[in-house]
Amino acid sequence: MGWVSLLTDISSEMILIVLPFFLANVLGVGASVIGVIEGVADSTATLSRAPSGWLSDRLRRRKSLTLLGYGLAAIAKPFLYIATSWGIVIAIRFTDRLGKGIRSAPRDALIAASANPAQRGRSFGFHRAMDTAGAMLGTLVAALVILTMQRGDILLERGSFHIIVFIAAIPAFLAVLVLWKFVREPKADTVGLTPASAEISARKFSTRFIILLGILVIFALANSSDAFLLLRAQDVGMPIFAIILLLAGFNLIGALLSTPAGILSDRIGRRWVIVAGWLLFALVYLGFGGAKTAWHVIPLFLIYGVYSAATEGAARALVADMVPSERRGTAYGLYYTAIGLTAFPASVLAGWLWDAFDPSMPFFVGAALAATAAILLAITLRGRKNAPRRSPLLPHLV
Repeated sequence: MGWVSLLTDISSEMILIVLPFFLANVLGVGASVIGVIEGVADSTATLSRAPSGWLSDRLRRRKSLTLLGYGLAAIAKPFLYIATSWGIVIAIRFTDRLGKGIRSAPRDALIAASANPAQRGRSFGFHRAMDTAGAMLGTLVAALVILTMQRGDILLERGSFHIIVFIAAIPAFLAVLVLWKFVREPKADTVGLTPASAEISARKFSTRFIILLGILVIFALANSSDAFLLLRAQDVGMPIFAIILLLAGFNLIGALLSTPAGILSDRIGRRWVIVAGWLLFALVYLGFGGAKTAWHVIPLFLIYGVYSAATEGAARALVADMVPSERRGTAYGLYYTAIGLTAFPASVLAGWLWDAFDPSMPFFVGAALAATAAILLAITLRGRKNAPRRSPLLPHLV
């Protein structure tokens, strides 16, 4: 699954890194519309994750749904080549994110079932590292295309975007091939499953898990689309090639630190690793809000990579810790739903704040919300270990 994610992220990052510039520079779309597009895309992924996770529990099959999700996304991406309006872009993004939503929960359940429980953080950290390494490689390829086609231009050109879309289709379909040929269902994931045990109901999970979902909603409201980070860098005068190269550095840091961060969460507890990451996020957003020149955003992007490495693998491992194996598909669906349902209002709010007030305003508001979520996570999930019913306890839970 690590190799599948690496190949997929090479493809996805090549496109997503330049898509905001394609919308703004080529199609002439404003920040508010970009916020709507990104919000619709993220919410689409969200709304499909809970049903997909539940279905994977119900059918006792993770791989088939994972394969469907990756395949749908691979088919959708090449159609960006013919996009001539933001309406076409939003339809393609909808299809691509639908695929992401279908695959996410069963994929994470596959990883959780394949991992030694005492090293679950390490396993999710490794997967995140491969994912981020793919994003770094995709960013570098996009940067190479931009450098070859445009040199130091600030605005993106349509021809450069078309070449990037064409190249990105290759690793997307290779990822589907690797998944189809080499990934197997872990036998342990099907032991003791019954159809009646897999229900989409928050009441089937512990109070601590429900609290976690509520806190994640607050943080997700702070975490608007990364498209606004890219537009902010361009707003303070950074050329597109430099932005893409800087994002390669962001992804390199994520790739290098994700596995160590997962190991750290195995040792000291997931909660403190996530809290530290969210506080870093708040500091980065404060920095983006106050940035005045291009060089200001350089260290901010690199620190943002530390936040990403610290939180994403640890959070997914924490979900696996809190629920029994027969409900993990549903739990991951609820986890992604809690995050993604907030993605639409978060991105729309950020776009409105950008247009109505100032480009710095979305980042100041996001920093305040992220700090609030970090404080709540630090003070609420204390005390006894996570103990979901009929699930073994682990020594290093929060």
